[in-house]
Amino acid sequence: MADEIVNRVANSKLITLNLEDYYPEGKRLVFDIKDWLFEGLVLREKDFRENIKAHDWSQYQDHYIALTCSTDAIIPGWAYMLITTHLDSYAKKVLIGDLETLETSIYQDVIFGLNVSEFKDKPIIIKGCSNKPVPKNAYILLTSKLLPVAKSIMFGEACSSVPLFKRK
Repeated sequence: MADEIVNRVANSKLITLNLEDYYPEGKRLVFDIKDWLFEGLVLREKDFRENIKAHDWSQYQDHYIALTCSTDAIIPGWAYMLITTHLDSYAKKVLIGDLETLETSIYQDVIFGLNVSEFKDKPIIIKGCSNKPVPKNAYILLTSKLLPVAKSIMFGEACSSVPLFKRK
């Protein structure tokens, strides 16, 4: 009889953390204000306020919103603040930036709230591949969060991980 095949990875104390598992549901959207500017470049307060008043903000229910202006216009800070006063009761999160900045901020919130006490003195593998848009900064944030508690931290898959940290 042949020897029984034993899955040593499944039987090990390794804990695999997949950031994709923490991906919050909700549509991500870039909200570009350029169309509310005179010739795409000048913010006229009266016109801007009229556009805001006429806009249907309820369409952003449970969305994550990145505010931006894709032209070289100089936008006063209050303009984004004014938009936020209308989006805040609908959107899950609003910030100035692009989708990468938005995803990083979302994951920052998730990782900040993560209870890592269950990982104390355990070997951790942070899974590297994902099908969802996990930003690179999320891996750094998670690593920093785990450093004080983990016995070791690796990156990748159990069969081919890259060692990053080992407590002495």
